[in-house]
Amino acid sequence: MSVVDLIATADERGLAASGLACLDRCVPLLGGDDEILRPLWGNLTDDSDPGGWGDLLDQIRGKLDSVGGGCDDGEGAGVGGSGDGGGGDAVLLARGMLDAAPTARSAAELREWADACSIAALRIHRLLDPAADPTPLDSRRAGATEGMPPLAAAELRRQTNVLEVLAAHGAGGLRRALGESTEGRRILRAVVSRRARGRS
Repeated sequence: MSVVDLIATADERGLAASGLACLDRCVPLLGGDDEILRPLWGNLTDDSDPGGWGDLLDQIRGKLDSVGGGCDDGEGAGVGGSGDGGGGDAVLLARGMLDAAPTARSAAELREWADACSIAALRIHRLLDPAADPTPLDSRRAGATEGMPPLAAAELRRQTNVLEVLAAHGAGGLRRALGESTEGRRILRAVVSRRARGRS
């Protein structure tokens, strides 16, 4: 199934994990560390309180506001700087994912958020990938993946994997979903670092 189809049929937990995983992979753009979204992941387990999602989200937003967005080399020339070939747009897209996260774990709001996060994360990876991709993003998300640039293709694959594993295993799939997110975040952080070094 395509990412579009998987989001359309996902349950509340799958939708929350899908959106959260997209944001988690892109959190280096916001200056966040590898653990900053862990409380939200913990809120998706069977024994968690769904009502606590909003409070955790507010705390995380406050922490990310305090560190500031944009990964750069300390001189304003990295991904968050101007004239960086789309890096500033990538930061804005990542911030948009965080700002749009619903404070209540309702399926309707989460479905809209998960879909928006899927699009934003793919746009971010397109912006940071040196290879151009003329195919419309809607076509890519619907399953037309042939010839995708590697960075964006890997992101789409991770989105698919997270949704599939949550659909198949529920809360039991959270560890694997988190692993997909961790690997994607590591790769994006490396891409950001290379861009910053290239402008130093």
